[in-house]
Amino acid sequence: MPKSTAIIPKLSAIILAGGKSRRIGQDKNRLMLGGQTLLKRSIQTASKLSNDIVIVTSQPGQVRKPANARVARDILPGGGALSGLHAGLHNAQHNYALAIACDMPFINLRLLRYMAIVSPGYDAVVPFWQNEAEPLHAIYARACLPAITELLQSGGGRIIELYSRVNVRYLEPGEIALFDPEGLSFFNINTPDDWQRAQAFETARGEP
Repeated sequence: MPKSTAIIPKLSAIILAGGKSRRIGQDKNRLMLGGQTLLKRSIQTASKLSNDIVIVTSQPGQVRKPANARVARDILPGGGALSGLHAGLHNAQHNYALAIACDMPFINLRLLRYMAIVSPGYDAVVPFWQNEAEPLHAIYARACLPAITELLQSGGGRIIELYSRVNVRYLEPGEIALFDPEGLSFFNINTPDDWQRAQAFETARGEP
């Protein structure tokens, strides 16, 4: 585990707010959990690591943002989250950017700090949990932009397709478990069942 004196590089923060969610039946950004919208929760956590927050959404006019955040939309649309990452990195002020999805309400600040500490020298830092990469809870360098642009222009649409083209530092489950043994950081809300589970998790976390 890194010492508390380890240097955390300057980071931008990209929050992928997406658009309408058909499966859950309402705008996930505005779902309330713990007295805050999911988007506000993401911004609040990201603000503890970054002074440069970029919200990427297909509906910029419908996003309520604080003064310390900016809103961007896809430059090369049609690639889903990869297009969102491209837009976020294009607008990022720092060489490294944390990328998180706003529907992941239990992101862990200590884990994010650890990821930032190990990021220098890599193009991406990506957690690997339960045999899967977690591309929307990761750190990316702006140096990834050419490879992302090439992927989008050739019809690619998945962030994991990027990893064979750049230098990736995968976080192993043992590293992640030091900070988040249950892996709640990677829980995301896609369905009404997920939403019910999120509320149950939040209630349990609030118990003494």
